[in-house]
Amino acid sequence: MDKQEQVEQLTNYVAHFVAHTAKVLPDDVIAKLDELAEKEDSPLSKTIYQTMKLNQKLAKDLNRPSCQDTGVMQFVVRCGTNFPLINELEVLLKEAVIRATQQAPLRHNSVETFDE
Repeated sequence: MDKQEQVEQLTNYVAHFVAHTAKVLPDDVIAKLDELAEKEDSPLSKTIYQTMKLNQKLAKDLNRPSCQDTGVMQFVVRCGTNFPLINELEVLLKEAVIRATQQAPLRHNSVETFDE
């Protein structure tokens, strides 16, 4: 695989990851929300937990972010100095977020905070 193919592959991996994390909470977070919901005895609190659970299902089913504000993308990348794509990372990550904005979709106004 040549360098351009590697860049394309890593860009796609990051874009899919960002799109996925905008729609799906980690399993441990879901488990904790379920645990807390079980302990609740307040009707209003139970309704809120049920709404949160439905929101998670709809986000996945409708291909939409689970939260209205998807936040600002920040990447902390750790790699060795011999990582073959080290010089391409900044552009690659920006492109991945652009793709995730279209695929997820992420909210446009949250993604380009400083570019507009």
